[in-house]
Amino acid sequence: MTRTIVHLMRHGEVHNPSGILYGRLPGFRLSAQGEKQALRVAEHLADRDIVHVVASPLERAQQTAGPIADSHRLELVTDDRLIEAGNKFEGLKVAVGDGALRSPQHWWKLRNPFRPSWGEPYVEIAARMLAAVEAARDAARGAAVVCVSHQLPIWTLRLHLEGRRYVHDPRRRQCSLASVTSLTYEGDRFVRLSYAEPAGATDPDAVPGA
Repeated sequence: MTRTIVHLMRHGEVHNPSGILYGRLPGFRLSAQGEKQALRVAEHLADRDIVHVVASPLERAQQTAGPIADSHRLELVTDDRLIEAGNKFEGLKVAVGDGALRSPQHWWKLRNPFRPSWGEPYVEIAARMLAAVEAARDAARGAAVVCVSHQLPIWTLRLHLEGRRYVHDPRRRQCSLASVTSLTYEGDRFVRLSYAEPAGATDPDAVPGA
């Protein structure tokens, strides 16, 4: 069987001084720390047999993927299916005990955590991410590919591949900034998942909007 590895990478730290949930909003780019994280992961992956690099269309993902594509002398490809999850709280502060969650006008959005009612359904996130990953896998048969995306889409796909329930505590996602979740395929069959934090761990409670 041909072995192919799909490295799912989360983007680096974003410049977000207002602490809002930025979601798919334009204009949110990497912070200086985020740029360093992107370079650190590019160095970590420098000796891997990467033949294809794909990223979400959002600026922070494109910036994160750039150093990896450059180090392997590859063209950066954009796949809209890797984009951040849609969220009805986009543009608002949503930290616990702060902002939008304290206002009764927003409570209706929280009525169904299983779907979830406040944003893009988990099943739809998993489906589009799986399609993007399989397309990337097919473009890199026998080698490796990097797909730069966002925390919730990466974590939702992981839950799907591991046969776990989609409903979860966001604070327990194993998906730090600039982390790499690697999926190994034998032919078309997913066989193994591994996780690495080349740029170090991050506290999910300290990264609003990500």
